[in-house]
Amino acid sequence: MIRWPFSAALAALMLLPMAATADPAPKPKPAPAAPGVVSAAHPLAAEAGREMLRAGGSAADATFAMMLALTVVEPQSSGIGGGGFLVYQPAGGKLASFDGREAAPAAARPERFLSANGKPLPQFQAAPGGLSVGVPGNIRLMAMAHARYGKLPWKALFAPAIRLAEQGFAVSKPMATAMGYVSQTWGSFPAIAALYAPAGQPLAEGVIVRNPAIAATLREIADKGADAFYTGATAQAIVDAVTKSTRNPADMTLADLAAYRAKERAPICGRYRGYRVCGMGPPSSGAITVLQILGMLERFDLKALGADNPQSWHLIAEAMQLAYADRERYLADTDFTRVPLAGMIDRAYLARRSALISPDKALGTYEAGTPPGAEPRTAAISGEVAGTTHFVAVDRQGNVATMTSTVEGPFGSQLVAGGFVLNNELTDFTFAPVREGGAPVANRVEGGKRPLSSMSPTIVYDTKGLPVFTVGAAGGKTIIMQVAKALIAHLDWGMDARAALGQGLVYFGPRGIVLEQGTALEAMKAALEARGHRVAIARLGLKANAAERTATGWRGAADPRSIGTALSE
Repeated sequence: MIRWPFSAALAALMLLPMAATADPAPKPKPAPAAPGVVSAAHPLAAEAGREMLRAGGSAADATFAMMLALTVVEPQSSGIGGGGFLVYQPAGGKLASFDGREAAPAAARPERFLSANGKPLPQFQAAPGGLSVGVPGNIRLMAMAHARYGKLPWKALFAPAIRLAEQGFAVSKPMATAMGYVSQTWGSFPAIAALYAPAGQPLAEGVIVRNPAIAATLREIADKGADAFYTGATAQAIVDAVTKSTRNPADMTLADLAAYRAKERAPICGRYRGYRVCGMGPPSSGAITVLQILGMLERFDLKALGADNPQSWHLIAEAMQLAYADRERYLADTDFTRVPLAGMIDRAYLARRSALISPDKALGTYEAGTPPGAEPRTAAISGEVAGTTHFVAVDRQGNVATMTSTVEGPFGSQLVAGGFVLNNELTDFTFAPVREGGAPVANRVEGGKRPLSSMSPTIVYDTKGLPVFTVGAAGGKTIIMQVAKALIAHLDWGMDARAALGQGLVYFGPRGIVLEQGTALEAMKAALEARGHRVAIARLGLKANAAERTATGWRGAADPRSIGTALSE
């Protein structure tokens, strides 16, 4: 079992270790009206989304009702105390993507996560308490997108979450498991202990928990709008929790909260086997890295090879490691760092990277390339703990929403304000600000900057420009591979959405590739070792959600590993 402070098991959970951007494809035509669908990682959140659709709400309305409900019933993973990314395809309109990623306080400096001797802090020391908390972005993201795409009144979106907080909900197995990871630190965090360990022990699975404090917070935001989160009593509660924490008190101010803005970003799009694949640009690394993996694999006939062939997984593993090498060197918040976005998914560049992949022998060493437009840059490994949540919604008009939301690790920073968990998202920055003789790291801490993320909300379009598949995942840096794997399983191997999500995963760690325990991939260990890979078998913290267009309309899917569910309107 994983324990906090981070044990070797938690470290293993973290890292067991084409085309131009804004592709000018034709605008999709509206689809015929059909019942909407939702999918979320918790059944009660999916019910909240369906409630909005049945009330005549849009996919945006359903999405935000799910985000708010997850704040209550899945506090270990996401909520209004964190941030997220939304990719939204309005029926017949232009694709949009919204950045609600958390931001570092203005006073944050590159040395934020260095110890007195100048060495990077261990994750278990940096994450708990105020030092790791970024200014939350989900409520500003919600307000920005709802103003454009919402149909129901703002206040209506809060009703399911408020009802769950006041009437109570049963502690889920994932929530109980997450409390087991971190509750031994709660002696330093009385607010979260009062909520989830009132008798000194974390609540067991099935116990009914109520949260009147978050109900009051949600009512205030519902009545007064997003400003009620970023100013006034709620903002003060956040600042107090961060600055007065008994562990790692830090430097967030009311001005940091008042200044926060969600941002609309240009989506990142590329082509794969005739499909158009679109996702979120930086500070997400999702779309770029997914498109790199797919672009390097396109010259290989994965359909003919099939899902049961070790050859397929060898090729996927090689493309994965080359793409992640580029990720670590070049990707960061583009408001602070020049990133060669077009160059990283340039078809000629990806062809050169793909040429490094031998059909039957592991490369062994995976170094970043030099994409067109790249500046000299040092590579540095950033850390992400497996957590997060994803949810999707498609309404009767054919609007498609796909959103990933997070507070980072289990219960984020362990701090609570207004009944909701505050994130530990700033630990997604690279702790060492310089490497290789003093060269600056792209993803270093800077005031106002947003840390690099692996969240990968994705929409796929057919040759007519119609959205046909949407997917996203949870699980730290494995998110990118979960999405890439689901796309390959669906587009190359013809699996339906649920089967694609449930397909086993290959990942990587410091000592080679990792095959997901309990899946058919385990049997491929010897064959992959014969190709020169060092191979480990391990459990991976995976959780994904999707929706697919079928002949009879949209159908949702949830990862069979999770308690998640998909519901039709």
